[in-house]
Amino acid sequence: MGFLSNIFQRNQTLKSSYEFDFEGLEVEQRAYLKTMALEVCIGFIARTVAMATFRISQHNKRVYDDWDYSLNVRPNTDQSAAEFWQDFAYRAIHNNEVLVIVSDSGDLLIADSFTRKEYAVLPDTFSNVTVKEFTFQRTFKMDEVIYITYNNEKLTKFMKGLFADYTELFSRMIQTSMFSNQIRATASVDAQQKLDDENLAELGSFINKMFNAFKTKVFAIVPKLKGFDYEEITDGTNGGRSIEDITKISDKAVEHVAQLLGIPVALVRGDMSEYETALKAYDKFCYGPFLKKISDELNNKTIEKKDYQNGRKIKVRGIVIDDPLERLDKVDKGIASGVITPNEGRVEFLNLEPSDDPAMNLHYITKNYEKAQHSKGGENENEEN
Repeated sequence: MGFLSNIFQRNQTLKSSYEFDFEGLEVEQRAYLKTMALEVCIGFIARTVAMATFRISQHNKRVYDDWDYSLNVRPNTDQSAAEFWQDFAYRAIHNNEVLVIVSDSGDLLIADSFTRKEYAVLPDTFSNVTVKEFTFQRTFKMDEVIYITYNNEKLTKFMKGLFADYTELFSRMIQTSMFSNQIRATASVDAQQKLDDENLAELGSFINKMFNAFKTKVFAIVPKLKGFDYEEITDGTNGGRSIEDITKISDKAVEHVAQLLGIPVALVRGDMSEYETALKAYDKFCYGPFLKKISDELNNKTIEKKDYQNGRKIKVRGIVIDDPLERLDKVDKGIASGVITPNEGRVEFLNLEPSDDPAMNLHYITKNYEKAQHSKGGENENEEN
């Protein structure tokens, strides 16, 4: 040991070559697993919200006004409607809230940051509203803005514990995979060479160059130097299982977040065998309720109470879950039984405007539905009479 100590003391270059840092990132720094799972699931919801259409109607007749253009075509000078609503949905879910203000020019702008002050009786206010690099000096009242919350606090709390475990496991699996695929080698010096400063410096430089070559390149050639030997040590035990396990654990993280947001796992997995069933469940438990929040807020903030009572409404129509023609059979049964009128079937179930034909507002009962015969006695009594 004294002999090696003297060598290390004589040359710091060779000593540094033995002090490689094998430590990986800390577990807490593996935040990309959480980010990846959230991006996949939130992005899925945001993209489907971007496909929604907004219909302003008066007595079920569509109205084409400035609000219709802003909501469906161009909310502001920098975004199309699809881009705007995708950004809107992403922020609402990711940040648990989203604020939209109306500029003096009538543009709808999504705030990047703001300060909300809550009151018990008076409307809440929003100050320090910043859009991109511009901060509004005025204070906005609740009835002047479009503001919704997603209420995902339970999701956030649950994910903190979930991803603490997942992240640690994910980190260990990556470190194990890196260790299994690591190139290990030995470098030796011909015993007949003089271990002077010049030779030791050359050995240290040679080792550093090999390390950098294998670190930055998939394929590298190690030259043979007289007096220096290089030998790789491989165990051949890595069969690719670690990479598959890493993929599985990341998929599980995505599936857990999807379930918490109400997205059927079959949709995020791309399982086409359950596509239609999963899409209907998504519309019922995730997509539909979110669109309901948006439509309620738009009706509340853009339509006066008296106008709403007079038949003016905003309806948000999401992605078409099924072909409207497939609903005709159910609509026909509803009309034939007298439950709905033909116009009610057009408006409520087929997303069509009502017909001007007065007959479309009447109730019909087919010949198969006859009025029940009432009698005092039972069936046998009727026969005796």
